Amino acid sequence: MAQKYYTVTWDQLHRDSKALAWRLLERGPYKGIVAITRGGLIPAAIIARELDCRLIESVSIITYDEQTRGEPSVAKPPAAAGDGEGWLILDDLVDTGTTARVVRALLPKAHFATVYAKPAGKPTVDTFITEVSQDTWILFPWDTEPQFIAPIAKTAAAQ
Repeated sequence: MAQKYYTVTWDQLHRDSKALAWRLLERGPYKGIVAITRGGLIPAAIIARELDCRLIESVSIITYDEQTRGEPSVAKPPAAAGDGEGWLILDDLVDTGTTARVVRALLPKAHFATVYAKPAGKPTVDTFITEVSQDTWILFPWDTEPQFIAPIAKTAAAQ
């Protein structure tokens, strides 16, 4: 199956993160936010502002780079969040749920939210805004540069 790409702009990420904040508002207030690095840092900053939350913690789980996927390892635990009671975990995307399962084990009582979710990872999070297909690779604004791209019809015809 051909790989599909979905490009997210800074404006769209901001709008989608703000929409997530609206959805999370009724579940709060939260003691703090745990951002999953690196992708969750920017959504966490936007949502922290919208929810007027000033305590931000981070957790770093390393599972893959641009080329290879490996066993997840905790590079930096979220020490300030305890067992997660009253805390909000934020990430940009849940894909297969591998990272989410590791973070859930660290913070079992936290509320887990992502901006984007793929079907395989959806069961591992509590709240998300936008679902994309499993075979879609999301291109986040920090990973891309504006440039010309051929229309979808021309790209599909070439395959």
